[in-house]
Amino acid sequence: MASTSAFVSIAPVLAKQPLGRASSMLRTSVFTPTRAASFSLHAPAPASPLSWAPQRGAARHGARRWVTTMAAADANGSSKYDYDLFVIGAGSGGVRASRIAAGHGARVAVAELAALGGTCVNVGCVPKKLFSYGSHYAHDFADAAKYGWSVPEVPTVDWPTLIANKNAEILRLNGIYGRMLENAGVELKVGAATLTGPHSVEVNGVAHTAETILVAVGGEPFVPTFPGSEHVITSNEAFFLESLPRRVLIAGGGYIAVEFACIFHGYGSQVTQLYRGDLFLRGFDRDVRTHLAGEMTDRGIDVRFNTDVQSVEKNADGSFTTTLKDGSTVETDVVMFATGRKPMTSKLGLEAAGVKTGKSGEILVDDFSQTNVPSIYAVGDVTDRVALTPVAIAEGHCFADTLYNNTPRSPNYEYIPSAVFSQPAIGTCGLSEEQAVEKFGADDVDVFKSAFRPLKHTLTQRPGERELMKLVVRRSTDVVVGVHVVQSAAGELIQLAGVALKAGATKKLFDSTIGVHPTSAEELVTLRQSERAKAEAAAAAEAEKATA
Repeated sequence: MASTSAFVSIAPVLAKQPLGRASSMLRTSVFTPTRAASFSLHAPAPASPLSWAPQRGAARHGARRWVTTMAAADANGSSKYDYDLFVIGAGSGGVRASRIAAGHGARVAVAELAALGGTCVNVGCVPKKLFSYGSHYAHDFADAAKYGWSVPEVPTVDWPTLIANKNAEILRLNGIYGRMLENAGVELKVGAATLTGPHSVEVNGVAHTAETILVAVGGEPFVPTFPGSEHVITSNEAFFLESLPRRVLIAGGGYIAVEFACIFHGYGSQVTQLYRGDLFLRGFDRDVRTHLAGEMTDRGIDVRFNTDVQSVEKNADGSFTTTLKDGSTVETDVVMFATGRKPMTSKLGLEAAGVKTGKSGEILVDDFSQTNVPSIYAVGDVTDRVALTPVAIAEGHCFADTLYNNTPRSPNYEYIPSAVFSQPAIGTCGLSEEQAVEKFGADDVDVFKSAFRPLKHTLTQRPGERELMKLVVRRSTDVVVGVHVVQSAAGELIQLAGVALKAGATKKLFDSTIGVHPTSAEELVTLRQSERAKAEAAAAAEAEKATA
């Protein structure tokens, strides 16, 4: 049965209290179950924290307006507003903007309903990566035997230990975020903030005014409504399951769905992943998507495309029967939906302030993160531009420098490296082959790629361990416009590839670089024959054979 208890955890102090005791302590994070599930939750998942924020003009974005206000405040001994900046959401973007603005001399307050650090720290990147690390060990143990190590034939997992250690690490990070705000002189308001006007915010019934308001509340998981949808969990709850489910069904085809399919499988669960399209990870390079689908299938994950959930029924023993659109059924212990995320804007009071939003609820902003209301800005996932933590941080930093340091600037969204922590992992930067063809035309695009078994697995011979390296090059300029890697350390490798692409590296420059041997990465500088050249050579060979 789902746990009905809820706790308030206060960082850096490790403490658990009943949810009813609303804490006014600094750095408070509220953990409470958000969805029902037959599997109990170890420490019920955080109430989705307010997080980050999208695009419009440039001449308005100097710091002169703020400097004038501060000069007036110094002269009169008071200010027209309580704060120079009020930030809603203490996630990655909000905390960075708060700290930098305060460092430039602004009087800053930030409001946070749940845990400091936002989605990334509490129910996103950090715990997901910890889970991903842990899920590799079963394969590592099996591989070790091929290298002469004696290991248990069937290693066991102590799931509660994982959850407890993960929770302790998250609390440590919550404390760090709190201390960073405190050291910067930022005032923290614990509670849900609501806009009441262009310069006014209400937190826990208390009104506050600010010359500028920054919305950085992020996003939350989206679950469609269907018969039995109340029984499913999202990634939020997956981080707090009390025990490892024996069978898991994951609906979705984005990176979160793919990562959790690999995580649960790595820990030993029987995993079925469903996606309504013909191939998951839409938007990624098709060769990468196809390669990963094959690798996951070879490892034993039941990946099903062109299908979807019709209904979920809870059984007497606590398990679930999921009926698919084709009438077939799947029996599992947990049903998880990772079918996308949506901006958390429904209860912000945007209408009262006159802030415009898009069709998905995202806040519309210009290149300097300003909304249609001149005093209100937004950064991070709530703007639905590029939903990545480093992007939210960059947007928050640019915002603070623009308004409070006389340095108008906006993030450069070109060549942002990103990773999918699947097994094997994906690293990607720049254009996919399909995007390059659409942008430059097929005749102006060359592709260089190689799929192979890495040296490590020549001994293990484990299924699902082939790697892929791919370069996408614009023929007319020889500039490399895309790098795509499927490899266990792809997330680490792609960072430096991003630097090369930002610098405008050419294929000739890649070719002239001496590789590190023996590594998988050396493939990126030893790819000599394009797919076009291979096809032309094959066609010529066939023609020669036909005339012989």
